[in-house]
Amino acid sequence: MDTVRCVIDAERIAVLTGAGISTASGIPDFRGPQGLWTRNPAAQAMFDIDEYVARREVRVEAWKFRLSAPAWTAEANAGHLALVELERQGRLTGLVTQNIDGLHQKAGSSPGLVHELHGTVWFVDCLQCEHRIPMAEVLPRLDAGDEDPACELCGGILKSATVSFGQSLDVAVLDAAVAATEAADVFVAIGTSLQVYPAAGLCDIALRAGKPLVIVNAQETPYDEEATTVLRTPIESTLPGLFS
Repeated sequence: MDTVRCVIDAERIAVLTGAGISTASGIPDFRGPQGLWTRNPAAQAMFDIDEYVARREVRVEAWKFRLSAPAWTAEANAGHLALVELERQGRLTGLVTQNIDGLHQKAGSSPGLVHELHGTVWFVDCLQCEHRIPMAEVLPRLDAGDEDPACELCGGILKSATVSFGQSLDVAVLDAAVAATEAADVFVAIGTSLQVYPAAGLCDIALRAGKPLVIVNAQETPYDEEATTVLRTPIESTLPGLFS
């Protein structure tokens, strides 16, 4: 662990997590060798807001995907729990995540420290009246045969409370992520390809400020050459030692 002394000795750490931290919990990533988009490139249409709004067949497929989503039964793994320990130590300035599965909160991370850049699959928004309801209230309608459930208030299109391509991020969440990065001594990116912005741009903020950047990811990222340390070891076995 000498190569990550900067993390072990740091008093303030900001963390960015991507899909890779949840693969050990049975939730597939998107761009990895067995990722959803790698195996089925056409599935990307479900995550494009224009396609989703314009094409009923895309919404039908998206709701089928949500109905069978592994997030409903997935359990947090040792990687998630290691970040709970980091918070318990009082060293976590913020846990920024690109994930929508809610496993950080399920593991015990404080909701106030988890900044979900891409939203959450646990709620549903109406794209017309912006009414939000728990996903648990919509899934039974799918089981009852409603392939494309509409808002019961206004008849508008319903969508999981996640940020699709073409949608803007919540400014308050992004501001909190930037503040957590600026307040840290070290920035650690875990299980993310660092190809999606503005999440990947948090690395730039850390680097411009001269903070060490540590990357824990199975595949190469665009920031590997600028990182202080890159670890290719499994996340669920690496983080407990890193944040102990």
